[in-house]
Amino acid sequence: MLFKDKVVLITGAAGGIGIAAAKAFASEGAKLALVDLKREPLEKAAEQVEAADKLLLTANVAKEEEVKAYVQQTKDHYGRIDVFINNAGINGEFKNITEQTAENYQNVFGVNVMGVFFGMKYVFEVMKEQKSGAVVNTASNGGLLGAPGMSAYVASKHAVIGLNKTAALEMAEYGVRVNAVAPSGVNTEMMRRIETNAAGDKAEEARKAFEASVPMNRYATADEIADLMVFLSSDKASFISGSYYRIDGGQGATSV
Repeated sequence: MLFKDKVVLITGAAGGIGIAAAKAFASEGAKLALVDLKREPLEKAAEQVEAADKLLLTANVAKEEEVKAYVQQTKDHYGRIDVFINNAGINGEFKNITEQTAENYQNVFGVNVMGVFFGMKYVFEVMKEQKSGAVVNTASNGGLLGAPGMSAYVASKHAVIGLNKTAALEMAEYGVRVNAVAPSGVNTEMMRRIETNAAGDKAEEARKAFEASVPMNRYATADEIADLMVFLSSDKASFISGSYYRIDGGQGATSV
């Protein structure tokens, strides 16, 4: 088992990709620390995961002290952190730039950028002591491309890719690898919200249009994203760091 007795910390653990990641790592023998904003959905998500050990933690990842606390609680419980899946994210309001608000930008950047930054800041302290570890940040094809109406989300995911590259350079001497996944649309509740934000009561038409923009003519499944996270976190990817990986059904092949 790839992660027998290893400790895997996952944020956004009550969402579709978070649940899939928890299941995938648990199936490889990992001990889990699962973080999300609210306790009830986190407990429901955890019920779906069969793991040797599960620590459930609530935190707003946009608040530094709460991030510091979930990292410390994980270390106190398990003694170490071997893998960090830095996954919490929101899409924000779907509006063109001229209608966007500072509040929406602040909300999206608070979770998607500051949350990623705070998470790495405090997890890296643990991994530096260990001189080992692997981090996977959840970016998006929105971190590589534009998307009308989603400027806050797109800008935030571009920032994640920049953070990812810099973090990998800073942590290489400590034996810590840092990579990112960049999915296109994933068949989760977040995608349902994006479809509704984009088209209102014509969300089904939006779904068909989004899927048609992918050469494989479908969304990814959350399990497919989780499988890539598992690989990048494993010793099978021991010389991979500072990279981001498109997982987009060929969509990226249509751009530079």
